[in-house]
Amino acid sequence: MIINLVVAATENNVIGKNNQLLWHLPNDMAFFKNTTWGMPVIMGRKTYESLGKPLKGRTNIVITANPSFQPGNDVITAASLEEAITRSAESDAKECYVIGGGEIFKQSMSIANRIYMTRVHANLEGDTFFPTIDQKEWIISASTPFEADAKHAYSYTFEIWQRK
Repeated sequence: MIINLVVAATENNVIGKNNQLLWHLPNDMAFFKNTTWGMPVIMGRKTYESLGKPLKGRTNIVITANPSFQPGNDVITAASLEEAITRSAESDAKECYVIGGGEIFKQSMSIANRIYMTRVHANLEGDTFFPTIDQKEWIISASTPFEADAKHAYSYTFEIWQRK
């Protein structure tokens, strides 16, 4: 199973505040949808709650320590990252996508094969962070920059990081 991380983070690695994104980048949302469509997505409970509903067209797997958490019929729950990956493999998918939040990303870094990063070119205050990418272990295999415009308040870069 190939384990991918998909994240949008600022220059100072902020990924959110008060369980919300701090930016609206339509191209990033389209990239996220196209990248994860048809694949299992793994997320923590807080990330799931911030979405408000399951992501369409994907197997939604929510990691929670609360055995009584009942997100609904279209969502699979798992007690750990390892269990979530096992459940992803049961779907016959060759890849899965970890989509947050901060704790789940931290747990996933050591086993991930690839990181799809939207680097938001800003330094914002937040309470949730993406781990620092160790450049001794990772290399950028693709990088596409975009300027801020009427629909995108910040410039940003789509990056694909591969484990060395």
